[in-house]
Parts: sequence; structure tokens; C-alpha cells
Amino acid sequence: MSKFAQDIILKPVVTEESMMGTSMKKYTFIVAKNANKIEIAKACEELFGVKVKDVNTINVRGHLRRYGRFEGYTPSFKKAIVTLTEESKTIEFFDGMF
Repeated sequence: MSKFAQDIILKPVVTEESMMGTSMKKYTFIVAKNANKIEIAKACEELFGVKVKDVNTINVRGHLRRYGRFEGYTPSFKKAIVTLTEESKTIEFFDGMF
């Protein structure tokens, strides 16, 4: 399987807590489950043209959901919090959010 930047970073996480981190140049993304920190950093630099300082990853388990007598789990996913260097520019996608 070839690894393109678009295949590694799937979508941004836009929540109140993740948007508070943008002031400290921390951006949150949902990433491919098999991607490692080095691949995530290179994909961010390639897609957004920024300098990455640090990458933290979290494996999020699926939550139990019920609908009447039926129950199941939501899909699990991997989340990455990318910290940019001080001299790096910001990611424009997140600038117009709040």
C-alpha cells in the first residue's frame, strides 16, 4: 500500500477543546490507524506547508451505543495532535473557524 499524505491525514477534528489548542499551534486530526508519528509529521508538512515540532497520537476505542434492544460499537479511530514550531505559519483551514 502506498502512503500519500491524503491517505494518512483523513480529516480535522473540530471541537471546542481542539479549537482552544490552535492558539498554541496545536492542531488535531483523525489519521490512518496504521500511520506512525513520523509519517503523520511528514504528511502535515507536505499538505499544509508548515514545520512540525511534535506529534502525539491517541487510539480511541469505539463507544457502546444502543438503539432499543440492539446494541453495537461505533468505529474506533486514531487521533493525532500535531504541534507546530514557533516560527512556523499557522494552518489556514483552522484560522476562520472561531
